[in-house]
Amino acid sequence: MDLIYDAMPTENVAALRAGGPDANGQPPERGAISSGQGTPCRHCLDQVPEGAEYLILAHRPFPELQPYAECGPIFLCAAECARWEGAAPPPILKSSTSYLLKAYSPDHRIRYGTGRILPKDGVIAYAATLLEDGETAFVDIRSAVNNCFLLRIRRRVI
Repeated sequence: MDLIYDAMPTENVAALRAGGPDANGQPPERGAISSGQGTPCRHCLDQVPEGAEYLILAHRPFPELQPYAECGPIFLCAAECARWEGAAPPPILKSSTSYLLKAYSPDHRIRYGTGRILPKDGVIAYAATLLEDGETAFVDIRSAVNNCFLLRIRRRVI
């Protein structure tokens, strides 16, 4: 199965970098400097480079408010970075020992029984298994430690 690793859309990131409101209606926090570890950008899907400024903001990766629309903190490179477009798993999936995966239905509801914390070597296989089920529209990957949203995986429709 071909998978798509969805990073945040560039137009959304550009608006946030320009001071636009986050999911809580606030401008992103500025001035934090990356140590090169533990600051994954949700646009380039890699660590914010060491010494580089990054933004801290609230993000809700769902189109509308509803009970399953989780919101939490994320990081973005403060400077422009290229949006991840690769067909291979992005670097963000190599930066931790484990990840939390949850499958969602087309109406953005959690599919109960799908949530699991997995070691990094099992993430892609489990996501692909979840996406083989026609009831699953996408799989969200989050930090297993802090529950922060990292990226979304979808099946490529040909």
